[in-house]
Amino acid sequence: MANNDDPAALAAAVLEEEARRQADEAARSAAPVLPDDLLPGVGDTPMTLREGLRSGGWTMVTVMFLLNIIDELPRTIRVLAPDIQETLGISDTTLLGVLGFGGVALVLGAVPMAALADRIKRVVIIPIASLFWAVTVFLSGAVANAFQLFLTNAGTGLGQAYRIPVSNSLLSDTYPIQARSRVFAFENLGRPVGQLTGPLIVGGIATAVGGIEGWRWAFYILAIPPVIMAIVSLVLKEPPRGRFEQEAVFGHTLDDTDELPVSIGTAFARLKKVRTFYYLCVGVGVLGFALIAVPVQFNLLMEDQYGYDALDRGIVESLMWITSLIALPIAGRVFDRRFREDPPAMMKLAGTLVMAAGVIYLVGLRFTPIAALVISLSLAQACISASFIAAPSIIAAVAPYRIRAQAFALLPVFIFLMGGFLGGLLVGQISDAYGERTAMTAVAPFAAVLGGVLIVYGARFIRSDISLAVEELLEEQEEHKRMQDRPEEIPVLQVRNLDFSYGPVQVLFDVEFEVKQGEVLALLGTNGAGKSTLLRAVSGLGIPDRGVVRLNGRTITYAEAELRFSAGIVQLRGGAGIFRELTIADNLRAALLGSKLTDAEVEARMAKALATFPALEGRLRERAGDLSGGQQQMLALGMALMHDPDILLIDELSLGLAPVVVQELLEVVEALKAQGQAMIIVEQSLNVALAFADRAIFMEKGRVRFEGPAQELLERDDLARAVFLGGEGG
Repeated sequence: MANNDDPAALAAAVLEEEARRQADEAARSAAPVLPDDLLPGVGDTPMTLREGLRSGGWTMVTVMFLLNIIDELPRTIRVLAPDIQETLGISDTTLLGVLGFGGVALVLGAVPMAALADRIKRVVIIPIASLFWAVTVFLSGAVANAFQLFLTNAGTGLGQAYRIPVSNSLLSDTYPIQARSRVFAFENLGRPVGQLTGPLIVGGIATAVGGIEGWRWAFYILAIPPVIMAIVSLVLKEPPRGRFEQEAVFGHTLDDTDELPVSIGTAFARLKKVRTFYYLCVGVGVLGFALIAVPVQFNLLMEDQYGYDALDRGIVESLMWITSLIALPIAGRVFDRRFREDPPAMMKLAGTLVMAAGVIYLVGLRFTPIAALVISLSLAQACISASFIAAPSIIAAVAPYRIRAQAFALLPVFIFLMGGFLGGLLVGQISDAYGERTAMTAVAPFAAVLGGVLIVYGARFIRSDISLAVEELLEEQEEHKRMQDRPEEIPVLQVRNLDFSYGPVQVLFDVEFEVKQGEVLALLGTNGAGKSTLLRAVSGLGIPDRGVVRLNGRTITYAEAELRFSAGIVQLRGGAGIFRELTIADNLRAALLGSKLTDAEVEARMAKALATFPALEGRLRERAGDLSGGQQQMLALGMALMHDPDILLIDELSLGLAPVVVQELLEVVEALKAQGQAMIIVEQSLNVALAFADRAIFMEKGRVRFEGPAQELLERDDLARAVFLGGEGG
């Protein structure tokens, strides 16, 4: 036995205990990893592209393929960058900034477009958006200065913003998981085809028209294809969301359930906690410095150093995409097989291809002969194009299907916002000072290698993230069955499998509970147990890492706090619920300032609230700050009740109040309970909780240690002692 007086032995014992504690904490917080037979697409029977297309039909992927081609055509206008630059009299930096902002506009539009796609039929968006960007492309041909080009280029980006979130989401729900990468590869062939034919078309039009302003006619003519495709896209049919994941997990699709709308902020907050998705997006974002800078800088290099005109540059750019045309079908087959056998291996391969592109950039950009330079850049582009085939399959596997469109939209956010705009300006500055070749060499290799490393690192999380997505589906199936078989048992509030973190620190672990209609639940625990955090997760003030929250059977997990509030969840924060300088009457009216109620309805609710709190009647003109602590708490409760909540969340009911005041509040709680008001009340005192609660939950270190009738908690001496001895907070 170690000598307690020995500092070294004492330090060793402390370190050993801390290591054990951290290991236990890591084991508790480790995400579940399900066996392969429960992971959609993993270990399934192989499926060819033809079989996949036979299952989902040729129409969807063919339309998306053609849309991909015509979406690329305006981007190939960079072969005319020197001509535009000369006509408008702008510098490299200005031109790159203008063209780069088109990507930023695409990104800024993609996020709200994806939010819209998660709420309405996705196929409706395609024809409207296509017609919009057809108009902006046409107007680009009539610009007279850099600012007008900036506006039209931004408009084109906004019009094309639907492409990535809507297309990838529709393809994911139309074609089986076993052929998903092949389908994405087929659709993505549209990009090299567009890039292969686009420069030839654009350069050919400018050359045929002739003159320094021949580039304008390229814009006019490129506005025609999107009009045609807008008409063709009207034949598309909307597929069920999450169809193949549901079929893989429980053999059929579930009927659509009533849910609150998915909000952008909540979806982003949830998705960034999916570690696979996070590292994929950051890796691709870093790669964006190379993706945007190299094509534009290479065109400027071809004119300045090699003297190529628009047609010559178009031919060279087209030839560079031949390797991608070869690589994409191969990548589709390989990634489908890798995902089926080992999902992490698929993601590691994608990251390795990106790193390989960085090495090729580093070597190839030093070649002076144009043939060697073109071959090198073509190989690097093929590696990147092939790696991108894995991205939509990875996102579809790890992102909850309800927010899948927004997950697809966030990928270009990282590409263009990190690399497209900022990278374009950075590389433009280097180019103006040191030349195009130096600018590409300084940025592209490093960006590709670092981006690939981040993607490879994220592969370690993919199995657990897929497992979490499946777990959510299984929970949904279980609840769906209960709602069908026993609708009378639907609780007013349901929390399942809830995890919550502040940054890297997890504070809630697998929390589950329900509150029935008219039930009062006491939430007890020591200081720092996670009680207040749990209320925040329920009310929408905090976004959980995992789990589901339902209100009256409606899923509200991805809804913002204000939507949950409107739906019936009202939270009262202890000690901060009133406006001290206003009168009691004004406080009650202020509670409904954002509502659409008539004056008569507001007065009726005031009368109902005051009837619950006789101590406030007859004092409506008194200043709220002059009330006693208990009366202020009553006023705060009255303001909350003005919203007619389905469930009332009260944080620290008796905090800092004298026993006689607490007794008055308990009488109020009993009155509300008699009216059938469902409540969750965070409380430090076990005696107070026993006075009002039907059931109690005891939390410790973010976990539920007890759930049951409040009186039974007294029989648990260890827990009861913790409640009596614990400090306030949590």
